[in-house]
Amino acid sequence: MIATAFFGYILPWGQMSFWGAMVITSLLGAIPLVGGDILFLLWGSYSIDNVTLHRFYSLHYLLPFIILLITVIHFALLHEFGSNNPLGISVELDNAPFIPYYGIKDAFSIIIFLFIFFIFIFYAPDALGHSDNYIPANGLVTPAHIVPEWYFLPLYAVLRSVPNKLLGLFLIACFIVCIILIPFICKNTIIRSTMFRPIYGCVVWFFFFICYLLGWIGSLPVISPFLEIGQFVTFCYFFILLILFPYIAYFEKSIYNAYIRRRERYKNKIWII
Repeated sequence: MIATAFFGYILPWGQMSFWGAMVITSLLGAIPLVGGDILFLLWGSYSIDNVTLHRFYSLHYLLPFIILLITVIHFALLHEFGSNNPLGISVELDNAPFIPYYGIKDAFSIIIFLFIFFIFIFYAPDALGHSDNYIPANGLVTPAHIVPEWYFLPLYAVLRSVPNKLLGLFLIACFIVCIILIPFICKNTIIRSTMFRPIYGCVVWFFFFICYLLGWIGSLPVISPFLEIGQFVTFCYFFILLILFPYIAYFEKSIYNAYIRRRERYKNKIWII
């Protein structure tokens, strides 16, 4: 989805689209040994030009079919293992059918999303964009402040928090991979719902606030103190995902195990009496 959105953002071929493509794709050139070849294959030339635009258009058209395939796989797994519930407790004896219960719930969420989406489309189409993107792309004129679309701002804030291209590319990869690894590194087999995990719930809301700060920092110029704030917020993002979430899961599980051991000892004492 990120790649599809990025290639679609390039298609208007405005100043922000052109220079956004230049900044992001040039990161691939920092890969040792094969970076230059990958960059030349993606551009189709020694710089971004009409051939690059045609390649991005083809990728923007083809990638949604991959998303559709992944969605079908997701539905198949959902049918196999079932959905979660607000209590986070797996109950095999009292299952609710997907239609109409989950179908109505999901339809309501889709209607709310489309309502907000149509407000922006029909009444404020330029509210979230940048005015410089109405200027035709010109490789000889660099915008004063290159800024991506709003949905790329957290990634952009992580990228510019380090001065090295290769390290920035590594952080972007970690930014995405860490989210994928959450179900594995934060595994809690006791209960999954935050309704009974207040510490975890507070940290989750703090994590959302950190993501909002990343988006805010990404829209600001790369000057002090915004640069230092971005570096600190980037550190907080990875610290929460890689350290805090797994530790909270381990802490809650240890408390539960201690409670079980104490209860067993208490039962044994009663039996002896």
